[in-house]
Amino acid sequence: MAKKQGSKYKRVLLKLSGEALQGELSFGHCGKTLDRIAREITEVLAMGVELALVVGGGNLYRGVTGAAQGMDRATADYCGMLATVINGLVLQDAMERHHIKTRVQSALELHQVAEPYIRRRAMRHLEKNRAVIFAAGTGNPFFTTDTAASLRAREIGADVILKATKVDGVYDKDPARHKNAKRFDRLGYIEVINKGLQVMDATAISLCMESQIPIVVFDLTVPGNIVRAVRGDDIGTVVGGSK
Repeated sequence: MAKKQGSKYKRVLLKLSGEALQGELSFGHCGKTLDRIAREITEVLAMGVELALVVGGGNLYRGVTGAAQGMDRATADYCGMLATVINGLVLQDAMERHHIKTRVQSALELHQVAEPYIRRRAMRHLEKNRAVIFAAGTGNPFFTTDTAASLRAREIGADVILKATKVDGVYDKDPARHKNAKRFDRLGYIEVINKGLQVMDATAISLCMESQIPIVVFDLTVPGNIVRAVRGDDIGTVVGGSK
């Protein structure tokens, strides 16, 4: 399927943090935020774009937090993976209320609620204009959902990773604490690693670098930004890719 007019990319992987789903709440899910994300995804699919999503679980549970409190790290990470499955199902429900054909594929075997992750099946869903939500990370402890996003993007041949955050790009320091923080318009993969910038972890960045998948970091809290990112508008920071 060729991309339609208005879209810069044919196949996109959208990375959402768990916190993105909670909106202004301190925990859980915000119905208004979910509805807005689903409406924007409807617009993206109408552009002829094939869309996959990876969602984190930080609004419900973080493996690193459990480990910091004395829990076995592997067990804590599995709990975090289950939180991403919950978020995947919640997001699927919101999308299907907007008549978006959606499939959740889990890296952990949970046949009653989600398909197992099968690469060729996922690609077939995308070709049929179904949105695919990849849940449970990579299925392995000690790996972040950012790494899962990079891995899945490479497996399905995504043209770009759109990383939705609560800030309008990548800064040299925390803009919430430093008024003189500088936003980068474009960065190289090695630059991100050498500067220690909080874009994605080093494993995720390395995976993207190996396959030259660009990462666009943008502000999800601005309505319409998912569509703008897919169009290729200048709304954030681009890591890698062609200049």
